[in-house]
Amino acid sequence: MSHDDMSHDEMSHDGAGRPCSPDPDLVPELLVEDLARSLSFWRDTCGFAIRYDRPEEGFAYLVRGSAQVMLEERGRGRNWVTGPLEPPYGRGLNLQISVRDLEPLLVALREASVPLFMEPETHWYRVDEHQEVGVRQALVQDPDGYLLRFQQSLGSRRLDAGT
Repeated sequence: MSHDDMSHDEMSHDGAGRPCSPDPDLVPELLVEDLARSLSFWRDTCGFAIRYDRPEEGFAYLVRGSAQVMLEERGRGRNWVTGPLEPPYGRGLNLQISVRDLEPLLVALREASVPLFMEPETHWYRVDEHQEVGVRQALVQDPDGYLLRFQQSLGSRRLDAGT
């Protein structure tokens, strides 16, 4: 279903009332040590908007295009913790976030003196025996150590039979 086929009530809105994609079936909720510090990174540096928040619970729901994530400050509200938490959080997990253009984000990260976990690269991933998709991507850790992989699509290309 396209945005044009959706009623106003079926559309989600960011914190400024602008339409964003419909509610996804999966939205990660990340525990953070300091919500204000995390918002400075996610919102002010990486370009996410607050869709809604509950400051009294240390909670914020963020959107950037069709990417959506929830942040919850550890020790406030209701945390679901299955074991000891030690920084960096999210070990073994990276969140892939698509962006139209990677360069403005890289500039914002540089200006905020945020080091990259992985410098920008162009990489092509095989999706089947006939095609691969390309991305320009870079990785950065948020203040709590969650690994974010921002990527810009380069489209797809056909694989040669000898590849």
